Amino acid sequence: MEGVEEKRLAKWVRLCGVAEAPAPGEVAEAEAEGISVCIANIGGELSAIDNWCPHRRGPLGQGWIERDCVVCPWHGWSFHAKTGVAVSPEGERVEAFPLRVEGADVLIDIE
Repeated sequence: MEGVEEKRLAKWVRLCGVAEAPAPGEVAEAEAEGISVCIANIGGELSAIDNWCPHRRGPLGQGWIERDCVVCPWHGWSFHAKTGVAVSPEGERVEAFPLRVEGADVLIDIE
């Protein structure tokens, strides 16, 4: 049907346990169904973005937090932890994954 958007179904999968998630102000690497993810904890709130910086595939989960961004440890590119939009350089981005906590598990939507 023209003009009707197809509704996307979520595929929630376990990323890690809450106990394994990074502490506030830290980032970590995790994997969900073969997808490498950078999980960030900003002020006690978790978020998940693609782990690979588009510049030279630096591992964002080995970087650090500055304000509400994850900084790539290789060349300093920074990405908003919730949206994946680059602060520096402008115009770049990584995928951001919806995230939720259920009981002792951290889940992300990988669809």
